[in-house]
Amino acid sequence: MFPATYEYLRAGSIDEAVAALAEDPDETRILAGGQSLIPMMKLRFAYPERLVDINGLHELAYVRRENGHVAVGALARHADIVASDDVTGAVASAAPWVADPLVRNRGTLVGSVAHCDPEGDWNSVLLATGATVVAQGPNGRREIDITDFIVGLFENSLDEGEMVVEVRIPVPSGPSGGVYNKLERKIGDYATVGVATHLELADDGTIAAAGIGLTSVVPYATKVTEAEEMLVGQMPTEELFADAASATAAASNPHTDVRGTEKWKRNIVDVYTRRGLASALDQAHASEPTTGSTA
Repeated sequence: MFPATYEYLRAGSIDEAVAALAEDPDETRILAGGQSLIPMMKLRFAYPERLVDINGLHELAYVRRENGHVAVGALARHADIVASDDVTGAVASAAPWVADPLVRNRGTLVGSVAHCDPEGDWNSVLLATGATVVAQGPNGRREIDITDFIVGLFENSLDEGEMVVEVRIPVPSGPSGGVYNKLERKIGDYATVGVATHLELADDGTIAAAGIGLTSVVPYATKVTEAEEMLVGQMPTEELFADAASATAAASNPHTDVRGTEKWKRNIVDVYTRRGLASALDQAHASEPTTGSTA
């Protein structure tokens, strides 16, 4: 099926894109990778009257470390993140799991984040790692905590006329690790179950920070705060991870469908959480500086 008729505008600057969006925010969409938007338009699930193409704004095509975080620009493709040495932990773990090579070569992390698809991989990872979304609109730029950005099914908290220009992922100063575990029916499919885990260790070996995010087994990407709070301040043990995994499984809300039963999916959440926390701990220990004599 072909999309409905629309006006096409190729933006020459971020300000031009924002101005075009602000003219009619209800009927205008930003086009970056287009891997979600174009199929929705062809199926007539979305029919904006104007597309503002930002693919000429090469200043937004970056993945780089700066000021204690990894900055991902609005035109950084999923494949750029796969290839980057600046990303680690859950983000590096998730990047190769996003769709298939064709989509990874064209789609963008920022576009996926803004789309807020409950089966998209990135938002649960960003919830676990404590990312921040940078939006630009008619009133300038502002930073939005990812927990405040995701507000519902395909729904974000952008104000009218705003577009996402960057996502910032904190870089822990101490030992840390993270994993994204994803179960899919076939390569490139959406997640049947996705669990993102992140751990940071204090100098005494206790857990200084923890993050857990869920994909596909909740109405929209969700941070499992109760399980995270169980972990922080505690010495990491198998029993502690098992308790956190049980709390995460209890917080999930999967539905029985062609991909599996509710009970089976909830069990996968439990297993993936325990595995993810154990792997994150191993990474954290491996990232600790070594000490001792070199003589």
